[in-house]
Amino acid sequence: MTILRDHIHRYGVGNDGRPFRTRMGGVISGSAYAMVWKEARTYALTPDQAASPLAARPYDLRHAAVSLGLNARVHAPEAAERAGHGVDVMLRVYAKCIDGQREAANQRIMDALAG
Repeated sequence: MTILRDHIHRYGVGNDGRPFRTRMGGVISGSAYAMVWKEARTYALTPDQAASPLAARPYDLRHAAVSLGLNARVHAPEAAERAGHGVDVMLRVYAKCIDGQREAANQRIMDALAG
């Protein structure tokens, strides 16, 4: 956030509020973002990670954030709101990402029944 805030302070935002734009103020193309993303991965990841599908697209970060939230037991409506999804869509797309919670769920059910 500090880097983004510094960028906005230095360069401002476009008329549409976008922090990044072309020299003429236009929308940056998807192919330009993809090119920059590919190069950034080489700086941020190890060579083995960069050669893997890990964070291959910027969208993968959103997917990882939703998966992390669900696995951290963030309630589905909250996770959906943060991702800009409806709960039904989020659970349909991300249900397979929820892993290793069966025992914890069973324990919570047993605790509720005992209470």
